Amino acid sequence: MRSKTRLRFAPSPTGPLHIGGLRTALFNFLLAKKMNGSLILRVEDTDLKRKVKGSQKFIEDSLAWAGIQCDESPKNPGKYGPYNQSERTEIYKKYVGMLIEKGAAYYAFDTKEKLDFHRKNHEEKGKTFIYNAHNRLKLKNSLTLSKDETKELLKEGEYVVRFKTPEEENITFTDAIRGNISVSTRDIDDKILFKSDGMPTYHLANVVDDHLMEISHVVRGEEWLPSLALHVLLYKAFEWEMPVFAHLPLILKPSGKGKLSKRDGAKFGFPVYPLNWEEDGVIYKGFKEEGYLPDGLNNYMVFLGWNNDEEDEIYSASDLIEKFDLSGINKSGSKFNLDKLNWINSQHIQTKNNNELVDYVSNDFNVDRLLADKILTLIKPRLEKLSGLKDGFLYLIENPSIDGALIDKFSNETSIKLLTIATECIQKASFNSSSEIKDFLFGEMKSKELKAGKVMPILRAGLVGKLEGPDLFDLMIFLEKNVVLSRLEAFAYQLTKP
Repeated sequence: MRSKTRLRFAPSPTGPLHIGGLRTALFNFLLAKKMNGSLILRVEDTDLKRKVKGSQKFIEDSLAWAGIQCDESPKNPGKYGPYNQSERTEIYKKYVGMLIEKGAAYYAFDTKEKLDFHRKNHEEKGKTFIYNAHNRLKLKNSLTLSKDETKELLKEGEYVVRFKTPEEENITFTDAIRGNISVSTRDIDDKILFKSDGMPTYHLANVVDDHLMEISHVVRGEEWLPSLALHVLLYKAFEWEMPVFAHLPLILKPSGKGKLSKRDGAKFGFPVYPLNWEEDGVIYKGFKEEGYLPDGLNNYMVFLGWNNDEEDEIYSASDLIEKFDLSGINKSGSKFNLDKLNWINSQHIQTKNNNELVDYVSNDFNVDRLLADKILTLIKPRLEKLSGLKDGFLYLIENPSIDGALIDKFSNETSIKLLTIATECIQKASFNSSSEIKDFLFGEMKSKELKAGKVMPILRAGLVGKLEGPDLFDLMIFLEKNVVLSRLEAFAYQLTKP
């Protein structure tokens, strides 16, 4: 067993970091901190054709926003670098050479056209073409060619290196989440380890780097589970100690049918990326820009694939490190639930003091910090997110636009009379505190044998423009007496005009 606990998050810069990738990073971070270990960010950028400009920076910025701190990374290198795989090609050449010398890998010179021919030929016979012990000796590779023929073809440079999968073996291995797994080598093809462009494939680079970087636990997405048998074979071929493997369940669409994608976010109106991402002129909003707190999002993401026996659902960053463990990770996928995310985020908003949040309000309403602080105090208990605040609470700084249905609802003699009486009471009330206004108004209504509960919706409609919002009397203190009276008089005019 390795003496040090070291985990890695190893994304490919082929686009923006998806919530599934962010959750993988979070789980690795929590486990590393729980076990007093280290987290390494390794960028697997060997697929040059799929590399997307700006993707690596987006990944790094996303992790920083989410508070997922890496102990080693391209920006913060340690003794195990380089941390971009594209800078490690000489290392991979050395180790693929070792496999060839051991007889565990070989050169293959088959053209794409020839391989397509074999695949089509097998399909016509109702079979599946697998390049392995079943047919490798019928193909063009260093196992069927002489040394001289191989040397000449290598000079031309058009070749790949394939792993020589053992014949007729059952490979048994353990996944920390899914238990014991057994795979027959008859079902594993001779995977390409080195491509014709001189770059390694994921399989070789991944195993070599995890060994050289002394990774003790490989925690990654379920999509890599089918590759685990090959990786186990590579560890055995190199005679290296294997890390602990754990493959995380998928994050599913809200319907539970299929993996969550960026199209689902666009369809259902929620983000799937940590930060804004622009692609083909379209901006996909991120969780940050949509007003989610990192602590809230992390708290929610933990429950996308993990649970414990406690009833608590709200965890601070330090709580997550203390509570999280591998044993609580589920095998089955978890549905993305926007309502649950919003609720958890709202609970985290309530735990923050105003100084931590006031800039959101100041920027959204375009007001100074002093007024922003007053607004925040008023609306904070009702907040699920910290974006679009002005849209939802514009009536705090501008006269409201009264919903036409409310004007119809209250355009009757009884409502107008109640509004008039309540306005007269408010004129006489002292605006020292919300409780004082409430006690005075309720007392006046009682003395006139009127039900205060009938008056409240009318006042709220006049002050807010709709039948929702913060505590009515806290709102009056915020607006101040002259604005309250002005709005109620304007509302009365709308109810009485022809």
